Amino acid sequence: MDLTPRPGATPPPPGQAYVPHAYPQPYRHPLPETPVETTTRLRPIRTRHPIRTATAAACVVLGLGLIGGAATGAWLTSASSADPAAHSTYTVGRSAWHSVPVDTLFPRTLNGDGAGPGGADRVWTRVGVAPDSGCTPALDPLLARTLGQVGCERMLRATYTDATSSSVTTVGVIFTEGDTEAMRALSTRFTDQHLDRRTDLMPRTYPVKGTVAAGFGDRQRASWTVHVLTEAPVVVFAVSGFADGRTVTDPQPVAKAMAANATTAAAQAGLGHEAKGIADRIERGLHRTITDLTEKPE
Repeated sequence: MDLTPRPGATPPPPGQAYVPHAYPQPYRHPLPETPVETTTRLRPIRTRHPIRTATAAACVVLGLGLIGGAATGAWLTSASSADPAAHSTYTVGRSAWHSVPVDTLFPRTLNGDGAGPGGADRVWTRVGVAPDSGCTPALDPLLARTLGQVGCERMLRATYTDATSSSVTTVGVIFTEGDTEAMRALSTRFTDQHLDRRTDLMPRTYPVKGTVAAGFGDRQRASWTVHVLTEAPVVVFAVSGFADGRTVTDPQPVAKAMAANATTAAAQAGLGHEAKGIADRIERGLHRTITDLTEKPE
């Protein structure tokens, strides 16, 4: 065997014999490098202890409960604020004396379609509005004591005259401190004891200087009405008289002054219709206002 190295072959290292190959070995490229891992190796997870597992589960349940409770509370709060029943007519009505504009409570002009004797139409014009006050200075002492069982939050009054300026009428709204039960009890007392017919429980007038109502005092009172509301903490009253300042010796409550067989001067002049017509329209307007405020809470 020829042991002479082939031309171009690499000589063997010292001390080693040259081993011939039948064919030269081809050059092999090295395998490509594996890309570097970008995912961080997760640390081994220890086996959970049963107590730790239970504690974690309890925390999850508690957290969900708090979240659910908060969401439920928010929903209930939203629902209650949107519920008209939650926004009580008594709460709204008691504060209406300072939140309702005076022209809404006492319009400058009142239309009394069919409110006069025999269904005749009436138109009343406001001649003055009294400053808001307590009840004691504006009511006869006995009437003030009678209404005292429901308390007096505030009282507002205005005086109107008819289209002919021959009659004048003071209408008042008393905002009370009473609740539903107290207002119902007072209404029942007025009805059962006929307190709305007693001359010693007549409301007082509000004379307005420089107007046709300038001489409208206590001695000019001719007909009156007092109505205790039960759907709101309010008492509405009205008292009418002649614009010429004449003294009236036989005043009548509206029920008698409006009777078909009534013959007094007040009845013949329709002063019972004046008091009732104005009181009814002020009461209706107040009722609408309170209802609107109740259905649209602040």
